[in-house]
Amino acid sequence: MNWSVEFQNFLQDFLGFLPKLLTAIITFLFFWVISRIASKNIKKILAKRIKNEETLKLLARLSTWTIMVFGVVLALDQVDFNVTGFVAGLGIVGFTAGFALQDIAKNFIAGLLLLIRQPFGIGDAVEISGYAGTVTDIAIRDTSIRTWDGELVILPNAQVLENPIKNFTGLDKRRRSILIGLGYEEDIPRARKIFLKAIQAVDGVEADPVPSIIALELGDSALMMTAYFWIDQSKQDLFQVHSAVVQAIVESSARHAINLPYPIQTVRLEKGA
Repeated sequence: MNWSVEFQNFLQDFLGFLPKLLTAIITFLFFWVISRIASKNIKKILAKRIKNEETLKLLARLSTWTIMVFGVVLALDQVDFNVTGFVAGLGIVGFTAGFALQDIAKNFIAGLLLLIRQPFGIGDAVEISGYAGTVTDIAIRDTSIRTWDGELVILPNAQVLENPIKNFTGLDKRRRSILIGLGYEEDIPRARKIFLKAIQAVDGVEADPVPSIIALELGDSALMMTAYFWIDQSKQDLFQVHSAVVQAIVESSARHAINLPYPIQTVRLEKGA
């Protein structure tokens, strides 16, 4: 074997390959620097909206990995690597894994969107998918709610994102309503005036917007009316004020002899033959 010829051929091939290798290394280093810069800038931009440090780190890492993968693919292309076949293979593997883990992936992406949009935060009073309570945790995959009854409900983030979200903590003032059944024999304007005065006298009921009472429908045994009033929940306990208003209406009806009838059923007994 002529080692001299072999070495010359190797050296010639290496020198021909060297510019491609240097280009690949420069390409990789360029995208590495870009990924670092992007990671820092993404943290600064999202820090105004996302307070969770772990979420910021995760999003920064995702941006770094995305840029680095793109850089590696371009670098490999410089050294005549079969990038097309490699990417196609990754695509098939990714499709298979994605199909098998589609629920996990869906909840993961939904979790990221929730953490970025922040329709609610930990400690907020919310109603989601029929569950009302206080948010105790917001994770990448699921959201935890402590209901008013003390039950812990863990909802997949995809379900949270796909359903209407009521955030009761988002606004200071909340409107409450109470259904009142008024006897048909009563003087309606007089009863409305008395009830409105009783509602306005309750500590915690807002003067603006003004409380109101409207006739709702003709019930079987009473004229059904609805009382509306507002409570500043940032200063008052919502349920305590609501309870106080109910008591005030009952007490004022007793004090002014206003009939609040309850449904009565008449049962006829007939003697059999």
